[in-house]
Amino acid sequence: MSEHLHEVAALIEDLKKRYPSEINAFLAFMDKAEAGPALTLREKELINVGLAVAAQCVWCIEVHVKAAVKAGATRDEITEAGFMAVIMHGGPALMYLIDLNRALDEFLPSKSGGT
Repeated sequence: MSEHLHEVAALIEDLKKRYPSEINAFLAFMDKAEAGPALTLREKELINVGLAVAAQCVWCIEVHVKAAVKAGATRDEITEAGFMAVIMHGGPALMYLIDLNRALDEFLPSKSGGT
């Protein structure tokens, strides 16, 4: 699954070379949007996990599951964030919990409940 992370990094690097003003503007916006103090990084990444599942973006799921784990989110929290996407997006989002579980297994190998 980490192949997706490599693909994202390669895409960003390619865009920085070919379209620096566009990608740098996007990355600057992303940095500003993520910098707000009201939510913790963990909470923001849990929201991003849910949005990634709802958007049905395998690359986004992997990026944000890894970031959520790094920010201290548990398997149960990340899975619940995925279920929030299913509530809002229905059956198609449910199928993307397959990718969410794969990413969890890669970045948070313990299969026990809330660890």
